[in-house]
Order: sequence, then structure tokens, then C-alpha cells
Amino acid sequence: MNINLYGLLIAAAITIGYFLCAKEEKARQLPKDTAIDIVLYSIPFAIIGARLYYVAFAWNSFKYNIISIFYIWQGGLAIYGGIIGGLFGLYLLSKKRHLPLPLLTDVISPSLILGQAIGRWGNYFNQEAHGKIVQDIAWQFFPAAVNISGQWYYATFFYESAWNLIGFIFLYLSRKKYYKNHGIITIWYITVYSLGRMVIEMMRTDSLMLGSIRVSQGLSILLFVIAVVLLSKKSYAPIYVYILLFAGSATVIIAAMRESMMCLFLGALILLITSVIVYLNMEKRRKLAKTDNI
Repeated sequence: MNINLYGLLIAAAITIGYFLCAKEEKARQLPKDTAIDIVLYSIPFAIIGARLYYVAFAWNSFKYNIISIFYIWQGGLAIYGGIIGGLFGLYLLSKKRHLPLPLLTDVISPSLILGQAIGRWGNYFNQEAHGKIVQDIAWQFFPAAVNISGQWYYATFFYESAWNLIGFIFLYLSRKKYYKNHGIITIWYITVYSLGRMVIEMMRTDSLMLGSIRVSQGLSILLFVIAVVLLSKKSYAPIYVYILLFAGSATVIIAAMRESMMCLFLGALILLITSVIVYLNMEKRRKLAKTDNI
């Protein structure tokens, strides 16, 4: 039953994502069937990439049973690997359709983060991607925690699902503002998702590791910094934005090294404030440009 529900959620996420892309196809006046091509090109490569990424960093779990690499219905799909694989598929599509790659990634970004929000519930049915044991009885309730075989664990899958849903709302409501500025929605997707992931990843007990480094957390910090720098440059952000970015990033890195949740939350808060400032500055620039063009 769990396996069927996991697969059903993936299918539902893909279906909803397709309809959202189809709506964008019409709104952006893209060539006919661009939406279905996005699905056909990105999804197979995304699944392959997600599985290979996971297997690469969890090789000890597969080296004695190679055939289990193909048991994707049991879980074990790494989203960053999926993004890399899906991006490769979109690159091939951009070449075939002669469409800018940033345009295609902008079209799919809201669908992607919504799909992630839906897909995280597959972790619930597979009883995976949870946090540590909840000792305090006051927090032993859902959605703060999840009960697995009579034991309560922090419901990190739910935290990420909720964060991604918020991210979807933000991207979906913002997308029309940047129809003529390809790549902005994609960069905001990276900003939003990586900010949440760098925090939630350290709460999990099943992180993919590279030595003592949580792979997804380290990658999230790196991607966040790159994304915010790109957005800051595009909006001519003031120098204090870069100072905040450095302070927040340094705090998060120290927190990751020391496994300090309090330090992590502080760093994430600084980075969240930095993101909001960048967004407001970008909106100010956009409105001024719009006024000048009237």
C-alpha cells in the first residue's frame, strides 16, 4: 500500500506540473506542445539523475545488491540529482525547439517546487526523511512530529513540504512580473528552496554524507549564495546586502560544522532578511523601470 501511494504522489505531482506548464505555455505564447515536451524531456532525466545522485552518495547500501538500484518505489531519490538530470533534459529540449533554456526553467520552476511539496508526502508513507526522536511529550503530535512504529520523530518531511508550498505561492504570484526577464524566476526558485533545505537538512537523520559534510546542506548554502549574488547584481543591491549575505552564510557554515541548530536558525534568519531586502530592491527597480517606459 505504501509503495502505491508513493508512486501515486509522484504521478499526481507530474500531472499537476504539466497543467501548470500548459497554462504558462498559453500565457507566454510559446509553441504548441511545449508543456508536454517539457514533461517528456525533463521527467525521465530527472528520475535517472535523482536516483544516480542518491546511489552515488549511499553506495554502501547498494554495492552488495546492485539490482536494488532500480527499486525507486522504495524511495531514495535525491532532489538535487533530479534537478541536474531535469536541467539536462531541458537543455536538449531548448536545442530542439530553439528556445532559451532560462525561459524553459522559468516555466517549470513553480511546478517543480509544488511537485516537491507534494512528493515529500511520499516520505511519510515510506516512513523516511524524518528527524531525530522527539523526547519532549509536548511536541509529540503531528505535524510537529510523526509517529513511526510507536516512536515520535521530528516531521522534517512536513516542514519541507510546507516551506515548498510557500515557495510555490511566491513563485506563482511573481512569475508574470518577469515574463520578459528570463531566468529570474529560476534564480528565485533556487534561493527559496536552498534556504529551506539548508536548515531542514541538519534536522534529518538520513542525510547523504561526503565525509562529515551533509551533501545537500553544503550544496544548498553554495547555491543560495550564488543565487542571491546574481539577484543582487541584477537589481544593483546596496553594499550592505553583501555584508548581510556574508554574515549569514558564515553563521550557517559554522552551525553546520558544529551541528548547532540555534546558530543555524540565526544564520538562516539573516539570510531570509537578506532575501527579502533583495526582493524589495528588485521590485523597486522594476517599478521605476516600468514608470520610465510609460
